[in-house]
Amino acid sequence: QVQLVESGGGLVQPGGSLRLSCAASRSIFSIDVMGWYRQAPGKGRELVADITRGGRKNYADYVKGRFTISRDNAKNTMYLQMNNLKPEDTAVYYCYAEVSLLGYWGQGTQVTVSS
Repeated sequence: QVQLVESGGGLVQPGGSLRLSCAASRSIFSIDVMGWYRQAPGKGRELVADITRGGRKNYADYVKGRFTISRDNAKNTMYLQMNNLKPEDTAVYYCYAEVSLLGYWGQGTQVTVSS
């Protein structure tokens, strides 16, 4: 079992940057997969990026070249660096962790991209 807490969301202008953090309640060293999902108003939850225990990264096409996922096992924290943000990136961003085939979610953090 693991509890996840996101932080770092907020309001940013188009072209700006934000870094989201996901702090875990336990060591993430052995967590198989961690990732970021997002849900915009009126839409379903979609994968943004994920990273395996071995460090393999996977990105949705719409964020490739703009977002970078990383994990710091020493700090039990995962990050999402978001650059060149667009209005269509506006959503609630959720942290996800898969432990022994069970999925765990954070409460979400709002990201709003607007001028």
